[in-house]
Order: sequence, then C-alpha cells, then structure tokens
Amino acid sequence: MSASSRPRPLRKMVLPVAGLGTRFLPATKAVPKEMLPVVDKPVIQYVVEEAVAAGIEQIIFVTGRGKGALEDHFDHSFELESTLQSRNKTQALTEVRAPIQAAGNVIYTRQQEPLGLGHAVWCARHLVGDEPFLVALPDVLTDPAAPCLARLIEIYGETGGNVLTLKEVPLEEVKKYGIAATGAPRGDIVEITGLVEKPDPERAPSRLHVLGRYILQPEIFGLLETQTRGAGGEIQLTDAMARLMERQPFAGQVFEGGFWDCGDKIGYLHANLAIGLSRGDIGPKLRPVLAQLQLEA
Repeated sequence: MSASSRPRPLRKMVLPVAGLGTRFLPATKAVPKEMLPVVDKPVIQYVVEEAVAAGIEQIIFVTGRGKGALEDHFDHSFELESTLQSRNKTQALTEVRAPIQAAGNVIYTRQQEPLGLGHAVWCARHLVGDEPFLVALPDVLTDPAAPCLARLIEIYGETGGNVLTLKEVPLEEVKKYGIAATGAPRGDIVEITGLVEKPDPERAPSRLHVLGRYILQPEIFGLLETQTRGAGGEIQLTDAMARLMERQPFAGQVFEGGFWDCGDKIGYLHANLAIGLSRGDIGPKLRPVLAQLQLEA
C-alpha cells in the first residue's frame, strides 16, 4: 500500500453504554451494568485499557440516565486518593488512578431514547466527525492475555475500509448474533460479503458472528440517519453496515482467542473464574475452592 493510499489514522473509540442491564436486575437497579466487577475491575475498564494499549487516543461514551458511577470511575476521587496517599497504600493508589485518561481524552454524550445499537453509534456522530472510528461493545470481554484490538487495528492498516472482529460459534447459537457471509480466508483475514442479523440456523450464511469490535468509516452515520427499525424494533448497526457494504469494502478479523459475553450471567461468571484463575495473586487460592465445590456438586 502506497503512502498516499494508507488508511486514515484511527484515533477514536465509541463505547455504547446506555443500556439498562435488565438481565442483571436487581444488581443493576442502581449500578450500571458496565460497572459490575470482573474480579476487582469493572468490565468497562478492561475494554478501555485494551483500546488505549492498542493506540486509541479518545474515548467517547454514549451514556444514558443513571450512569454517573461510570463517569466518576474514569475521573479523580480526590478524597479517596488523598486518604490512600496518607496511609502509604501505594499499590491501591496506583490502581485507583489507572483508569483515568488525560484531560479531554474522555467525552460523554447521551442516547436519550433506547433505540438500539445503531442509534447509540449515531449519537456520537458530531464527536467522531469525518474520521474512521472504533466501536466496542462493553459487554464483550476478550481474554486480556490474548486481546483482539491490536490485531484488528493492524488489519485495518493493511486493508483500509471497514474491519470487523469475527468469532465462530456453534450453529445453534447463530440466532443470537449478527452473522457474516465471507469469502476465502487469507490467514486470519476474510472478505465480508454480507451481514445478517440473528438469522435462523438453517439460513445462516456462516457460523462467524460479529464479536462486538468494529472499525467503521464515518459514512456509516449518514446511513444510520435514515436507517429504518429492524430486529427488535431497534435501529440495528448491522443493517446500516450491510448498506455501507454496497459502497465500501469490509474485511473480517477471525479471532481465535477467548471471549466472554458479560451481558449474560453465565458468561459473566465464566469471565470472573477465567480471569481469577489466570492471576498469580488469586489463581492458587481459587483452584482449591473450585475443586471443593466440584466435590460437593
């Protein structure tokens, strides 16, 4: 790829966090679902840390009512920090400050109506501007030991256009996801030729589902502006991407690493166990607990 044809730099990430988290009630009555902890960090912090490590400079949160705790988490807590400092709790102070980004690098806007993922992305249009951008679903957590965003951005540098992370799922689960039709693979890269939202298994074009990580060109906003409601009576991002595919190329990153759907109770528990077991400070103590539970089951 020549210098003149290189893709425009990717600097911004949109995080849609306006959902009510009804699958986790009553826990999410007063606590945003994105703030539920996986071991000792909120789900949303893992996603932000992965994006920043991959080179993203600006985080755009699309929030809703009752998300104040999320905004506070990514800001200084001067009383807490002062107390930790006075007590020489250096490690705790470092961990409290870890999610805080440089001033101006975190922006919030509101989705005032629950009209779906496509509408949430559209709400960020003026903050993104005329730039390519990353969308990451905060419910989807990829294994911190084998993250996917760095490779996704690398593929974008090779292919340009729009790039989605794909993950193979069992055939009976395709009805839960947006599913991609693809061309022949080239390593972990495939051309995406079509997208179908939550198809019946017998009509699914593949078993590759869109994992919840998207690099999109800003032309998607114009399509979302006129997108009619689709599955679930919501404005579906998948439907707008299918229209954009008629004008621009789409590539897929076939992701082989682990992931957990933390919007699902079993997926959330799985993430806590998997990450807990992977940690040197927790894993050795957690393994005998699990072994004992297995004996008692």
